[in-house]
Amino acid sequence: MEQALYIYNTLTRKKEVFHPLHAPHVGMYVCGPTVYGDAHLGHARPAITFDIVFRFLQHIGYKVRYVRNITDVGHLEHDADEGEDKIAKKARLEQLEPMEVAQNYINRFHEAMDALGCLPPSIEPHASGHIIEQQLLVKEIMDNGFAYESNGSIYFDVEKYNQKYHYGILSGRNLENVKDASRELAGVGEKRNQADFALWKAAQPEHIMRWPSPWSDGFPGWHCECTAMGRKYLGNHFDIHGGGMDLVFPHHECEIAQSVASQGDQMVAYWMHNNMITIDGQKMGKSLGNFITLPQFFAGNHPKLERAYSPMTIRFFILQAHYRSTVDFSNEALQAAEKGLERLLDAWKALSSIQPSKEGSVGMDKVEALRQSCYDAMYDDFNTPIVISHLFDAAKTINGIADKKDTITAEVLEALKDTFHTFAFDLMGLKAGVHAAAGDGSSAREEAFGKVVDMLLEQRSKAKANKDWATSDMIRDNLAALGFEVKDTKDGFSWKLNK
Repeated sequence: MEQALYIYNTLTRKKEVFHPLHAPHVGMYVCGPTVYGDAHLGHARPAITFDIVFRFLQHIGYKVRYVRNITDVGHLEHDADEGEDKIAKKARLEQLEPMEVAQNYINRFHEAMDALGCLPPSIEPHASGHIIEQQLLVKEIMDNGFAYESNGSIYFDVEKYNQKYHYGILSGRNLENVKDASRELAGVGEKRNQADFALWKAAQPEHIMRWPSPWSDGFPGWHCECTAMGRKYLGNHFDIHGGGMDLVFPHHECEIAQSVASQGDQMVAYWMHNNMITIDGQKMGKSLGNFITLPQFFAGNHPKLERAYSPMTIRFFILQAHYRSTVDFSNEALQAAEKGLERLLDAWKALSSIQPSKEGSVGMDKVEALRQSCYDAMYDDFNTPIVISHLFDAAKTINGIADKKDTITAEVLEALKDTFHTFAFDLMGLKAGVHAAAGDGSSAREEAFGKVVDMLLEQRSKAKANKDWATSDMIRDNLAALGFEVKDTKDGFSWKLNK
């Protein structure tokens, strides 16, 4: 923590030095999924982005409480205040209990996050498990005069709030813009103003998910859960709130209004937002129907996919762009990411087999410069593409040593291994292994697979030593036919699987 960490704050629209409220403790809340379908590439981006933030903050000495919610109630179709609950609709179509739908997709979400190498959050609260906290939040807002009842539903009075505070501080919108944009919304007749949003909704007779409240049997508005659960687990004031840029308005704007209306001031110091993933230039999302799920990526079973892409390829693809920049999906971009990842993993494999020399042409100064350059990039708003570019430079150095063009001492070699491992694996969260760039994600199977190939090549080395050229050539040719590139070196052999 000796070096200043800069974070881009969406609220102030500039990079700011990070000063935790209660150092060395850091509170971070990130909006999680609404669990009515499989996670897609757009969900992978915030998960990976804030996994990097979580990893780095811990690495530089902070004690981080990372809270990521599960939305399993209250998120209505089209993010509106009217319509059917997304999970309840899925349950009705599949003739299941809503919580059965939610649990199924929670399990599948966790499987996908594990495959992508994302660390689990410290706490993962569910909206349905915090109905009481949300009701208390609504009551506080009503008691302070910023909400009203209408037919058993409770709405936030945006215009009254705006008279004392400023609605639109995060998104940069003013109230008139919001009103103009919301004139076509259904259910306006129940509200005093078009811009008002639901804090509590009275459930219609056919609505399955409902809870008793002082106002009606109903369910909380979508925006309430994050304010209520963020406060419960991180306190009235905490450091970082993250999510996708598409949540800036209305979700995060409404969160700010709720916190100020309930407690008199803002809860969050730094608002962080990752940009979108686009497909054919349009935002990828479930509501637009243009998404590709993570299981589809891993299996390659979608019309827009030329083939399967491994979880590590997806992770590397996302990390190659800064989290605040737009990323456009294409098979060409994914295949380029796959090759780039393979280059780094090949360099790590070569690094692990290098024999040190007494004298070295690669000095400690070069390794220290590499380490500091990577740290500089991470301290500058988590600039992962710059870190990756430095790792590619390191890969060139490693390959030069492996090819005997350069030499390295044991001390410098250990420092280079430590630096490469720290940034590639500990902080970027990449995983090494035969199938890390493409193929099966099972580490146990990868290890066994690699040992079999090594065993065959050891048999080939023995055949060569015995001048049994026929056996030697047969092993090499058969491996080549299966896609393995075998290279004889002064120290024995090396191999890799070409795709």
